Amino acid sequence: MLVALIVACEIAFWVLLAAGLGLRYLARMPRTGAAVLLCEPLLEVMLLIVTAIDLKNGAEPDWKHGLAAVYIGFTATHGHYMIKWADGHFAHRFAGGPPPVRRPKYGMPRAIHEWKMSLRAIGAAAIAAALLQAAVWYVDNAGQTESLRAWQAKMGIVAVVSLIIAVSYTIWPKKAPLGAAAEQPRHETVRH
Repeated sequence: MLVALIVACEIAFWVLLAAGLGLRYLARMPRTGAAVLLCEPLLEVMLLIVTAIDLKNGAEPDWKHGLAAVYIGFTATHGHYMIKWADGHFAHRFAGGPPPVRRPKYGMPRAIHEWKMSLRAIGAAAIAAALLQAAVWYVDNAGQTESLRAWQAKMGIVAVVSLIIAVSYTIWPKKAPLGAAAEQPRHETVRH
C-alpha cells in the first residue's frame, strides 16, 4: 500500500502542478493557481502521516518506509525548484514571459549551479535521514530497523557523491569549447 501511495503522491504532484499553472496562465486565475500550487506540500504531510500510522499499527519497517522518507526529503528540497522551473517554461510558452533561464554550462557559473544542486541533494539526504531516525526511535526495536538504517547509509552516500560532484566542478571547471561564443548567463527573476 505504501508504494502505491508514493506513486500516487508523485502523480498528484504533477497533476497539481499542471492544474496550478493552467489556472494561473491559461484561465488567468493567478490566485487560484497559487492556491493549488500551495497544496503540493500536503502530499508529503499525508505520506508522512500514513507512514507513521503504518508503523504504529505494527507493520515491520522495511524498504517501503525508507523509500517514503527519501521521497519526502527529496520533494521537500527539490519541489520548489521543480515548480519554479515549470512556472518559467509555462509562463514563456503560454503567457509571453521571458525565455526560461538555462543552467550555465561552463566555468564558475556552472560550479555555482552544481553547488546549489549539491546542497539540495544534501538537504534531502539530511531530511530523509532525520525521518528515518525518527522511525527508528519510534519502532524502538534494533532487530526491526535494519532496513531503515540501510536507507540512512544510502543517504550518506548520496550526500558524499553530491559533494564530490560540486567540488569537482569547482576544482576542474568545465571549459567552453574553442570558438564558442562567451556565455552570458542571464540572472534569474523571481515570479510571484
